[in-house]
Amino acid sequence: MKEKVVLAYSGGLDTTAIIPWLKENFDYEVICCCIDCGQGEELEGLHERARLSGASKLYIEDIVDEFCDDYIVPCVQANAVYENKYLLGTSMARPVIAKRLVEIARKEGAVAICHGATGKGNDQIRFELGIKALAPDIKIIAPWRMTDIWTMQSREDEIEYCKAHGIDLPFDASHSYSRDRNLWHISHEGLELEDPSQEPNYDHLLVLSVSPEKAPDEGEYITMTFEKGIPTSLNGEKMKVSDIIKKLNVLGGKHGIGIIDIVENRVVGMKSRGVYETPGGTILMEAHQQLEELVLDRATMEAKKDMGNKLAQIVYEGKWFTPLCDAVRAFVKSTQEYVTGEVKFKLYKGNIIKAGTTSPYSLYNESLASFTTGDMYDHHDADGFITLFGLPLKVRAMKLAEVKANEK
Repeated sequence: MKEKVVLAYSGGLDTTAIIPWLKENFDYEVICCCIDCGQGEELEGLHERARLSGASKLYIEDIVDEFCDDYIVPCVQANAVYENKYLLGTSMARPVIAKRLVEIARKEGAVAICHGATGKGNDQIRFELGIKALAPDIKIIAPWRMTDIWTMQSREDEIEYCKAHGIDLPFDASHSYSRDRNLWHISHEGLELEDPSQEPNYDHLLVLSVSPEKAPDEGEYITMTFEKGIPTSLNGEKMKVSDIIKKLNVLGGKHGIGIIDIVENRVVGMKSRGVYETPGGTILMEAHQQLEELVLDRATMEAKKDMGNKLAQIVYEGKWFTPLCDAVRAFVKSTQEYVTGEVKFKLYKGNIIKAGTTSPYSLYNESLASFTTGDMYDHHDADGFITLFGLPLKVRAMKLAEVKANEK
């Protein structure tokens, strides 16, 4: 009886070519696993394609709600943004994919898991750290790093390899943007984006959105509610998180929201340039932040900002299943106890414009904040406060003056 390998399978050319390659070089029985994170790609016909390519079985796993509830929501609550721009769309999806691959491998009694990530990118790290953390006994196969036996260097090579193994599938060798899509975003790399001096060709590039210039001339108002930092309704309609994100993607895409062009620092040490479309995610992050502005005290906001940056780095580096990630997420969750309320804003040509925020736990006190004197604030109290708050500055200035006087 042959040993089994679970292959992370998209149905694309790379993972199709990997099926006969695994059988030829390792003599494994290949179990394909296509994991649906809301990428919206056609899944019809994949069973037949996997079978024709030599796989013994194909799992199609819908993990959209798990992705949203257990991975996206904690990052939104933390305001986890990598290098000030990237909303972690690919990064958040990789650990939940690794988790499901391990679950299928256990179910099938597989000895190995194979992925098609390249040797230059971040995804190889994210997949493999997840697998190592959850199943340290399972072997990991990464064909693109095994250059002694993986000799294909181009799409043409892969097409010829498939044909030589009796697999004649509808792929062509044309080169286009390298894209990764899930419910949260779509990323674009390649072509003109490989030259940072070149402007992106948005007319050809955008999938979820229009550019702000092509967005409607009329703005559109949106209301959202949150309970304990979790989005619960959109425009008065209660719905689960995944459906909120789907609707926000349509609304944000229509108004040119959430398109970023970034040169980021990959974990492997190089810089890479990409364009990300995150229309719904950008709106959701902004709405959550608007509510936190009302509810969180200053000291918690400061600490949470540091923790959000830390979580972004942790997730970007593929370290989801670590004690540090657990601890940071626990801190963030504890800050969300009173992040409940309603947020309203206007979408207009790439902008998210505040239009009012309310919360039963708002710390904003109109009496305190207004220029008229309220019962809780006596202007005279500021004298003593400023004296003590500025005391270190005054003492230092006096000491420096004393030293200079003594030097004369």
